[in-house]
Amino acid sequence: MNETHQAVLFDLDGTLLDTLDDLARSGNDVLEARGLPTHSRDAYRHFIGCGMANLVRVIFPEEERPAEGAETEAILREYRAAYARNWNRTTVPFPGIPELLDELCARGIPIGVLSNKSHDFTVKCIEEFLPGWAWTVVFGHREGKPRKPDPASAHEAAGILGVDPNRCFYIGDSDVDMQTAKNSGMRAIGVEWGFRPVSELQEHGADAILSEPADLLALLDSAAP
Repeated sequence: MNETHQAVLFDLDGTLLDTLDDLARSGNDVLEARGLPTHSRDAYRHFIGCGMANLVRVIFPEEERPAEGAETEAILREYRAAYARNWNRTTVPFPGIPELLDELCARGIPIGVLSNKSHDFTVKCIEEFLPGWAWTVVFGHREGKPRKPDPASAHEAAGILGVDPNRCFYIGDSDVDMQTAKNSGMRAIGVEWGFRPVSELQEHGADAILSEPADLLALLDSAAP
């Protein structure tokens, strides 16, 4: 166990990084190639969070939606190619995130990432946009592993972070993130700056809502042994 007996696990898209424009552009590239209607940037706020395989289905009109299985896999390959072109065009850390990570590392609190984004792109995003911190674990969605809100990967991450799940704070911006925290026995912490409304986070069991990243420090202090 670490000295503080606390750890912080973050969602990626909408929590650490503002990836919305690059994700939206990639989805619209796939639709445009088929002559289908595209979506606004804000519409993608509701498409993101359940993984790329889900994203490439829900962006299609219902009557054009690819069937699960081979059709979805084919569209997913196209989306991944589009995202490989677009993933680092406009993505940036949210304001206050670097400073929060500095303070967490200064306190010796282990930090990690658990995302439904594919594992390879999750790792690339951390290496590109948040490379200056000692991440103990970085998990995207890995083949053969269940996606959030299943608790399996959250429990695996907690083990690597060196804490019991009930001493781990899971920080996220969606209903899936709050459900992941609840299912795994972690503290469910929502963020106001993410892609989804605060009401969604509260409805799905958020223990606290952060107005800005630095607000997490007071929660950690209040929960310290």
